[in-house]
Amino acid sequence: MAQDDPVVSAQWLHQHLGAPDVKVLDASWYMPVENRNPWEEYQVAHIPGAVFFDIDGIVDRTTDLPHMLPSEEAFAAAVSALDIKNQDKIIVYDGKGFFSAPRVWWMFRVFGHNKVWVLDGGLPQWRASGFDLGSASSDDAVLKSKAANKAVERVYNRELINTITFQTEFQPHLFWTLDKVAHNIAAKSYQQVDARSKGRFDGVAPEPREGVRSGHIPGSKCIPFPEMFDGAPRLLSADELRQKFQQAGISLDQPIVVSCGSGVTACILALGLYRIGKHDVPVYDGSWTEWEAQSDSDYPKATTTAS
Repeated sequence: MAQDDPVVSAQWLHQHLGAPDVKVLDASWYMPVENRNPWEEYQVAHIPGAVFFDIDGIVDRTTDLPHMLPSEEAFAAAVSALDIKNQDKIIVYDGKGFFSAPRVWWMFRVFGHNKVWVLDGGLPQWRASGFDLGSASSDDAVLKSKAANKAVERVYNRELINTITFQTEFQPHLFWTLDKVAHNIAAKSYQQVDARSKGRFDGVAPEPREGVRSGHIPGSKCIPFPEMFDGAPRLLSADELRQKFQQAGISLDQPIVVSCGSGVTACILALGLYRIGKHDVPVYDGSWTEWEAQSDSDYPKATTTAS
């Protein structure tokens, strides 16, 4: 485990599982079209001692956009309900290997907690290593997950929260809004990198969300998120990652902001960039789902054929 590397191996986690200051979160989440239920899957099989972190529950309840970053107060209340404290080392994994876990890694960092790592290769790598899985969820773990969602609800309903044991410190430089992205189109101070597939970016393949057109934010480049890892899946080496960004025409000496469809897979690019020493890469939270919904005159859309 290294502070300057964003992942830990299955072997490392296996050796440290059960340590009082190591907390494991199952942050599995799937696209709606996949018809998979991460909460049910967690209850059937998970890394022993892991607690489920609901990406669609620990969210901003004031917007219709999917799984947006919650307020500081809501995040602190949810994480406190999960029995996580500021001194804890947090290991996050998901059911695909690299999909939704980096989003939760980013969320903790946005709120000032840097002792957080993604399990390299997630549940697939844990299974491939031959390590045991928990099949029965303890009542305690189930209650914690439900309490976390309930805590978020209570904060947004302005109800009293019992105990906050986790302190947050918002890091605004890691979080970008619609206005910041719009300003950057003209200013060009940050290189914008989109983690969606080339087809969606180019405007020739459909978006998975109904009613959302495909295309991209003008001036952005496309590096599909699977470029960050190998077939195992394991995060590529720093040298391989550098090559991926340079091949896409990204200068690693200049600032970068990342986006995707709804703020989840952009965090995989941020994870890859963290490994090569770029620790301050912001994520555009609303991403394409928010941008596409705005008026075309104020927030232009581009496709490859007409960019």
